[in-house]
Amino acid sequence: MRKESLQFLEALLAAPSPSGYEQPAQRLFREYVAPHCRVTTDVMGNVIGRISGKGDDLPRVMLVGHTDEIGFQIKYVDDNGFLYFGAIGGVDAHISAGQRVRVHTRSGALPGVIGKKPIHLMEPKDRETVVKLDTQYIDIGAANKKEAQELVRIGDPVTFAGGFERLRNDRVVSRGFDDKAGCFVVAEVLRLVASSRKKLAVDLYGVSSVQEEIGLRGGTTSAYSVNPDVGICVEVDFSTDQPDVDRKHNGEVGLGKGPILPRGANINPPLFDLLESTAAKEKIPVQLTGIPRATGTDANPMQISRGGVATALVKIPLRYMHTPVETLSLSDLENAAKLIVATLYRITDRASFIPT
Repeated sequence: MRKESLQFLEALLAAPSPSGYEQPAQRLFREYVAPHCRVTTDVMGNVIGRISGKGDDLPRVMLVGHTDEIGFQIKYVDDNGFLYFGAIGGVDAHISAGQRVRVHTRSGALPGVIGKKPIHLMEPKDRETVVKLDTQYIDIGAANKKEAQELVRIGDPVTFAGGFERLRNDRVVSRGFDDKAGCFVVAEVLRLVASSRKKLAVDLYGVSSVQEEIGLRGGTTSAYSVNPDVGICVEVDFSTDQPDVDRKHNGEVGLGKGPILPRGANINPPLFDLLESTAAKEKIPVQLTGIPRATGTDANPMQISRGGVATALVKIPLRYMHTPVETLSLSDLENAAKLIVATLYRITDRASFIPT
């Protein structure tokens, strides 16, 4: 991967962005894509980069990846200075206890830990149950409630402390790949298109959306504003090449084997065919999955925005989703960007996506 691209990816992952608190990451996205396109930010916080194509009355193509991540929000401080919290998005209570976290305050990130009763002091029956999130708490080392409240406000967001690390075979690990991986690919597509000498025959809109994890909210509003003819959502998906995942659920999907192209009701058949044929012509590896329903991604509201949009999904295989150790392959990110760019240059007519 290009050095500058990898540096952007690492910075994007490090920036806190729980749903509703995305602006640290959105500022980085704006800064990275600004040299390559015209950038606007809407009232929701969605960042939209536009590259105009060559010609008049061109099809509008919208790419979207959401920048928000799962996390927590401070809800209560007890007399001893312990912080109680609620989940932002789908946090797994199995893995939160014992984690290091960062509380993002007015004065900066404050380190803390999610404490739990030592196993030695637990009743045998309690060792077999999950500690509910509303009984877990964050210890920032405060001596009492007053000291904690001088540092932390109710409503402050919290993220896991896990950062970016490289594993073997181009695998990398971090919190927040869901879906900063998609956000990164959107930014890379804007950069690659802008640096090409060849103009697109479409008007391209690259969106870093917000609040996907709590109801596809930014994807809904940005699709309404952009009003695209064609939309491609870049997301992550469950990799099934780990021992405890049933391939009957999500098909045979592995890291480093290329981006995933799902089929199903949320996917426009001609757009899927164009992505698949482009991958074959460009010798880009892809993997296929089936989703026989509306997807839980920004492709869902985009497809049914206004009078309807021809939508598709390009997904990045990911292990350990919604944990602090989400793991993927850098080559899958690069191939996703290459596939989308090559496909964009093959789009010329909005009418070609009407199923027949």
